[in-house]
Amino acid sequence: MEGYGTQERAKNGPALAGRGAEAVREAITKEIIGLPGQLRRSLTWDRGTELAQHAQLRIDTGVQVYFADPHSPWQRGTNENTNGLLRQYFPKGTDLSRWNAEELAAVAFALNTRPRKSLGWRTPAEAFSDHLNLLLSSSVATTG
Repeated sequence: MEGYGTQERAKNGPALAGRGAEAVREAITKEIIGLPGQLRRSLTWDRGTELAQHAQLRIDTGVQVYFADPHSPWQRGTNENTNGLLRQYFPKGTDLSRWNAEELAAVAFALNTRPRKSLGWRTPAEAFSDHLNLLLSSSVATTG
């Protein structure tokens, strides 16, 4: 967040390195707001403190936030699988502020162009594109 590394951290202030609830809310809002409404109806999260500002996220984006039950990773299966894939690049506890936005985007690109069994061996990018095209084609008005 703005001010990281340039100002002293205030006690109980925002986590300027990007790990706090305010930083997470801002990042999710920035990314999700550009999606069509049909693709941003809900978000399922674990019980981490990084989404403590879920109520404000809902106000900012209109996205309903649900929380998985404690110790129930099966409720977020593909998310847990993606976390495992991310661990190939960033071991648990890694400070992501070491990488710039372009480097993080390169990892996202690598993962989004990697085929997944859960998607019938399509890539997430292909599945997203197919779903987006379906939404756009079904919402186009016809004349005649």
